[in-house]
Amino acid sequence: MRSTFYFLALAAICLQFSCIDRHPKADLVLFNGNIYTLNDTQPKAEALAVTDGKIVYVGNNVNANQWVADTTSIIDLEGKTLTPGLIEGHAHLMGIGENLLNLDLLETKSYEEIIEMVQAKVEEAEDGEWILGRGWHQDKWYVLPENMINGFPAHNKLSEISPNNPVVLSHASGHAVLANAKAMELAGITKDTPDPEGGTIFKDLGGNPTGILNETAELLLEGIIPEDSDERRIQVLNMAIEECLKNGITSFHDAGAKQKTIDLYESFLNNGLLKIRLYVMLDGSKEELLENWYASGPKIGLGDNYLTIRSIKLYSDGALGSRGALLLEDYSDAPGVQGLRITPADQIMRVAEQGTKNGFQIATHCIGDRANHEVLDMYEIILKSDTTRANPRFRIEHAQHIAGTDIPRFGELGIIPSMQAIHMSSDRPWAIDRLGESRIIEGAYMWQELISTGANVMNGTDAPVEPLNPLANYYASITRQTLEGKPNNGYEPEQRMNRTQALKAYTINNAYGAFEEDIKGTIEIGKVADFTVLSKDIMEVPAAEILTTEIEYTIVNGEVLYQK
Repeated sequence: MRSTFYFLALAAICLQFSCIDRHPKADLVLFNGNIYTLNDTQPKAEALAVTDGKIVYVGNNVNANQWVADTTSIIDLEGKTLTPGLIEGHAHLMGIGENLLNLDLLETKSYEEIIEMVQAKVEEAEDGEWILGRGWHQDKWYVLPENMINGFPAHNKLSEISPNNPVVLSHASGHAVLANAKAMELAGITKDTPDPEGGTIFKDLGGNPTGILNETAELLLEGIIPEDSDERRIQVLNMAIEECLKNGITSFHDAGAKQKTIDLYESFLNNGLLKIRLYVMLDGSKEELLENWYASGPKIGLGDNYLTIRSIKLYSDGALGSRGALLLEDYSDAPGVQGLRITPADQIMRVAEQGTKNGFQIATHCIGDRANHEVLDMYEIILKSDTTRANPRFRIEHAQHIAGTDIPRFGELGIIPSMQAIHMSSDRPWAIDRLGESRIIEGAYMWQELISTGANVMNGTDAPVEPLNPLANYYASITRQTLEGKPNNGYEPEQRMNRTQALKAYTINNAYGAFEEDIKGTIEIGKVADFTVLSKDIMEVPAAEILTTEIEYTIVNGEVLYQK
């Protein structure tokens, strides 16, 4: 009897060691982390294991040791904070790269500063060479120039310093440009040029164009500005991808792409150069593009979930800064002005119906309360039709200013508000002049109220409209302050997100907005091994310290692609 007992005990010990020996080994193990999983069944962990780009273990350090072999890469996180890979919910990838190569005007504080930057560029340019830039915003200048027209600068000084070089400087919003005389001459823009539908050529009292081309008037320059060479486009995309990785971004929702750009993305994918995951929206203004894609259908999860094209981006209205956002009532600082309708309503309805029928998600840019109201009406009609597929996850991009009666409709209809918290931080100090106090308080940047309706609030930066900085965005989400920390308690503080909501808005909510919540957005076994490692615990540190937090590692598909 005793010998039988010893045999069984020995067999159990042997079986135990045999099982340990046969335990599958990981490609990568991360130890000693402060890991926020966003998985409600296991919200915190200290170690992870990764095999073939997927998460295979989430738990403690001791058990993680079982996944280590001689070939396993090991990272000691030294107590640093790890989150699911951050997902940029709405931005413009090629625009980010272009901004790094052209004049970056985001930090300029006066028109004179812009003139100095352009003049320096002119001095090194050849005659006739185009000078391009982006990022100026007159409402953020400390000193305003003389002779402002409709609240915007005129081209005169720009034309004086650059008589032989065409200059086009895009507004930070991307919804207006300032062109000098040479650029307007090449485009054939004169005092007799009529406003295009959905756009405005700003003119002075004498009827002469000031250089400001608002909304669709920008298209008058289309075909005039030389296209980038293939070599430059490759450089632009490489720089944009690297900028994402430096900022901890592992996935990116690209808000509006033409076929040439999509071809470039596919080329990068096929050559192993696409280091972040892309969710791409088709440019909904290009009818031929849409017809071609309707015929072929969406492309989902190409290259092990690195590239998906299954959404269509439309524009209902313009931007608040250029008074192009479509409002139900007049602008407070411009009586008689209610904004611009960029795309006719019947065209939006037609594309929304056809796109949905052909398997595409519809994402419509709406900033003003009228634009939001009208698009919600269109979405509701389609949702109640017999042809709608189950849960098409219609999106409204920005959803900045919403009538009070429309706020509950997001949750009721399952409409996704794809918002940018940093716009509140950046715009709120001057937006009150556009909308007035009551509209700001009752319907602007209504994050918490939208969340309370059950809406899946997404977050992003809209870069290059704002810098591609998720930590600044996260800070704005939880404080509703400017990046200078003003006002003390934040603007409309009752609409602040809590820290968990803010992190979800940058991870699992953005994954949901791309139909990808089953493969990313939380740290769970079986999901892709995309992680962002931070120098500080953004869930606990004082809010001001979030702005000094750094990206330590960006890991995509189990591979370290950025390390501080």
